[in-house]
Formats: sequence, structure tokens, C-alpha cells
Amino acid sequence: MKPSAPVRLNAALAWVLLVFLVAPALVAIPVSLTPERFLSFPSGELSLRHYEKLFGSPEWMSSFWQSAVIGTASTALATAIGTLCAIGLWRVSSKAGEMVRAVLLLPLVIPPIIAAMAFYRLFVPLGLIDSYPGLILAHTVLSAPLVLITVSASLAGFDARLEQASRNLGASNWTTMRRVILPGIRPGVLAGAVFAFISSWDEIVVTLFLSKFTVYTLPRRMWNGIRENTDPTVAAAAVVLMAVTLAAFAIWVLAQRQGRSTHQETASER
Repeated sequence: MKPSAPVRLNAALAWVLLVFLVAPALVAIPVSLTPERFLSFPSGELSLRHYEKLFGSPEWMSSFWQSAVIGTASTALATAIGTLCAIGLWRVSSKAGEMVRAVLLLPLVIPPIIAAMAFYRLFVPLGLIDSYPGLILAHTVLSAPLVLITVSASLAGFDARLEQASRNLGASNWTTMRRVILPGIRPGVLAGAVFAFISSWDEIVVTLFLSKFTVYTLPRRMWNGIRENTDPTVAAAAVVLMAVTLAAFAIWVLAQRQGRSTHQETASER
């Protein structure tokens, strides 16, 4: 059955909007291949000299590893905290629980500049400015609500009778969560982890407030590179940054497909 004209029109408009939003970011790809020493579009000749400079620079590679360490650590913490909060609120299921959920989602509503100022004021007395623990904690607070949303969405389709059956068979709360609940919401947990990593990997506003010289993440080095000079290496770094983000989204898509296939197999067995 062929889709109707309004459906095709909506799909075309969606693709046009997507291209409009993505096209400015794609400009970094040809700029990163320019043979010139300044930001410009290549005119016929392409060069990988800026990628060689990027991967051969100790400063840039240090920023890559710092962003990876902070992103991985904050993702692990945010995934654990967001998943536990989602399961707890799912079990409570009351007006008080919805109020708690609204409070936990506040980091998504508060402007980043306000959150950065709040983190700075809180971390100065604790000595966490320009430190890995400080940035990891800040990124965890900012990305945990993303995990809460995705896991809550998975729990909305989870059959609560499975949990009751597990308890009736004598399983403890920990065993029920580990062997029944978590396997059933695995796609939501993985999606939350992917979004949390992307949020930390791309974060710049809070990082500018909380880091100085010791911690120098990739987005901050790109920011300073744009302010101080017009080196096309910044464009090469932007392309790598987008590649990592797309890889994370690809993992999420594969997890969603796997989750749907598993659900279909379980439904057919029933």
C-alpha cells in the first residue's frame, strides 16, 4: 500500500528540516580537508595534513583522552543513578513520586549558564575546580535526567506481573531487579547511557566554568582554538567529534532493533 500524498509531504518536509539543521555542521568536513593553513574551502586539492597534525599533537590527543575519561565515568554514574531513580519512581507511582521526578528533571530545564554558575559556587569551597572529580560530578548531574527519561519510557512498557511472579517465587529485590527488570529494560538503559555520553562528550558551558589548566577537554580546546587562531585543525577535531557522536547514535539504533526483535521473539513464544 503506497503512502498518501500528505504522508509523503510530511516526510519530505521532515527531510528538508533535517538537512537544514545538519548542513551547517557538515561544513566542517570540506574545511578540514583544505591544504591551506587557515579556515577555507579547498579549491580542487584535498589534504589530510590537519588530521595528521590533530592526531600527532600531544595537546589535542590529551584533550581527546580527557574527554573520553570524563565522558565514560560520568556516563557510568549517570546510568546507575538514572536507572535506580526510574525503577524507584516506577514502583512508587504516586503524586509524590511525580513531584520527585519533576525535581530530578530540572537540570534539563535550567539554562546551562545558570547551572555552570551554581556548580562553580558549590565546587570552589570543596576544591573541585579544575579537577576530574568536579567535572565528572557536574556532567553526571546534567546527564542523569536523560537516563531517567529513557529508562522510564522502557518501564512504561514493562509487564509488572513479571516482577510479582519473581517475588512470589522467593526472589529477593536485588535478584528481581538484576534478573527480571534490568533485562526487560536493557534497550532503555543503553539508550540512556548513549545520550549521557553524548551530553558529556559535547558539553562546553559548564566545562568553561569548572576547568582552567589541569583539565582541558576537547570542546574547550576547540573553543580556545577558534578564539586564538583560525587553524583548520579545529575543523578536523569537529569532524572527529561528530564521528564519535554518530557512532554513539548507531549503537543506540542497533540496541533499539535488538530490543524490538527480542520483544517480538518473546511475544511469539507466548
